[in-house]
Amino acid sequence: MLRQVKPRTARSKRALEKRAPKLNENPKTALFLRGTTCSQVTQDAMQDLYSLRQTHAKRFHKKNPVHPFEDASSLTFFSEKNDTSLILFGSSSKKRPHTITFCRTFDYKMLDMLEFYLDPETFRSIAQFKTKKVPVGTKPLMVFAGTAFESPVPNAFTTAKSMLIDFFRGEPSDKIDVEGLQYCVVVSADEPTSSSTDPSDPSTKPTLHLRAYMIRTKRSGQKLPRVEVEEHGPRMDFRLGRLQQPDADMLKEAMRKPKTNEERTKKNISMDSIGDKIGRIHMGKLDLSELQTRKMKGLKRSRDVVDEDFDDADMPLEGVKEVSDRIVGPRKKKARDVVEF
Repeated sequence: MLRQVKPRTARSKRALEKRAPKLNENPKTALFLRGTTCSQVTQDAMQDLYSLRQTHAKRFHKKNPVHPFEDASSLTFFSEKNDTSLILFGSSSKKRPHTITFCRTFDYKMLDMLEFYLDPETFRSIAQFKTKKVPVGTKPLMVFAGTAFESPVPNAFTTAKSMLIDFFRGEPSDKIDVEGLQYCVVVSADEPTSSSTDPSDPSTKPTLHLRAYMIRTKRSGQKLPRVEVEEHGPRMDFRLGRLQQPDADMLKEAMRKPKTNEERTKKNISMDSIGDKIGRIHMGKLDLSELQTRKMKGLKRSRDVVDEDFDDADMPLEGVKEVSDRIVGPRKKKARDVVEF
C-alpha cells in the first residue's frame, strides 16, 4: 500500500483528482506485463492486443517473477502505481504453455482473474494479414456467438465475455458515427461435445475463437450500401484455464452506483399539458351503507306514508280538512291560537 501524500503543488493536486472516484469514471487502462518465462508466440499475441488498445494501454518489457494465482500483491502494486484497472500477464511453462492471464482490479485490489491458453498452431498476427489497418483509438463492434456465453450461472465463459468487453470498450459515448464503425471483433465458442466434461481439464472445455474483421461498404445500386468484411487480425484460439471468482462483497461494492443530485421521479404525480400538478391516490372499497347523511324533517317516514285505499277523486270538498289532518296530522295549537274570552 502506497503512503498517502498531501499534494503540495497544483500539478500533483490535479493528478490526485484524476485518480479520485468519479460519477463517470475514466476509460479503463490496461497494463501489459510478462513473466520470467514467456514464449515468443505469447509476446506476439500481447503485442497485437496492445496495438488494438494503444491509446489506453501501458506495456512493460522487463521480466517479473510473478505468479498471479499464488501471490497477486505485485500485480496490485503495479495497478496502483500506474493507475490501471486491467492487467494482462503473459507467461509460459511446461504445465501451462502460452498463457495470458486477464486480471481486473477494484480500488487497487484484485477482483478476478482468468487464464487464456493460446493455441500456437492457429495463431496469426496482424502483420501476416496484408490489409488496411484500423486507425488508433477506433472502437470495434463486438459479437459473441455460442450458448456457452448465455449461462445464467457465472462461469469461466461469462467471465471471459465480461473481461473482453471491458478490454475493447474504450471511451464511453452517447453518439455513434457510422463512418467510425470500421472493424468488428467476433468471439465464438464451440458447442460442448461430451456431457462428461471435467472442469479441471482445459482440453475438454469448448475453444474460444477470436477474430477481427475490417468492415467495408461498397456501392450496391440501392439506397443501402453492400457491406463486406475482410479479416484484419489477430487470429487467436484460446482454451480457458484457472478462474478466480470475485468476492461477493467486493463485487457488490464495485457494481454500486453513486447517488446523484438528480431529482427522483415521484410516484403517482404527473403534470398535465397546462402545467398543473395532478396526483393520484388509491383508496380501499367504501361501505356506503354506513355513510352518514344529513337529517331533514321533510324526509321523515310519517310524512311520506299515505293510505293505499285512499282516492282523491272520491273525496268530497267538505272532507278536505279531515283528509289533510289524516295526511299531515293534527296541527298543534300554538299560544297565539288560544283566545280567552
